Amino acid sequence: MSNIKFKGDPINVSGKIPGVGEKAEDFTFVKEDLTEGSLADYNGKVKVIMAVPSLDTGICQNEARAFNEKLNGKDGVVGIVVSRDLPFAMKRFCGAEGLDTIISASDFRYNDFASQYNAEMIEGPLKGLLARIVFVLDKNNNIVYKEEVDDITHEPDYNAAMEAVEKLG
Repeated sequence: MSNIKFKGDPINVSGKIPGVGEKAEDFTFVKEDLTEGSLADYNGKVKVIMAVPSLDTGICQNEARAFNEKLNGKDGVVGIVVSRDLPFAMKRFCGAEGLDTIISASDFRYNDFASQYNAEMIEGPLKGLLARIVFVLDKNNNIVYKEEVDDITHEPDYNAAMEAVEKLG
């Protein structure tokens, strides 16, 4: 399993989270306009996938803002923030914050990301939501970087993720 915690208490996820060197599975999600999207829509691009519990929390909002800023102007790179938030809530937050670099991907309908990446927390106060995980994928969807953030209440290591993106540039 993982070493993810919530306020210091261990939290189990639904299975083994894919790691560096593995191929990232395609997944279907719901976009802000309620249409479907998938990882395959971004073939040929470097991808930063940010799994977060909810954009209604300050830490997730900070993460979305930070990656939106860091990925801005990076040609051939796409940032995808995945949560179980409803598309309406994701759109409202991103619109209010002017976050137009990252793509909102709601996993509420299909559960594809949670099940294929084993990212669902299966215990604790946030049971049923996604754990905070960052993946960087190369253009062929190979995982070149992964961070299972040690505690859900912490932000990821932005510099390490961006170093992985730069190496693919």
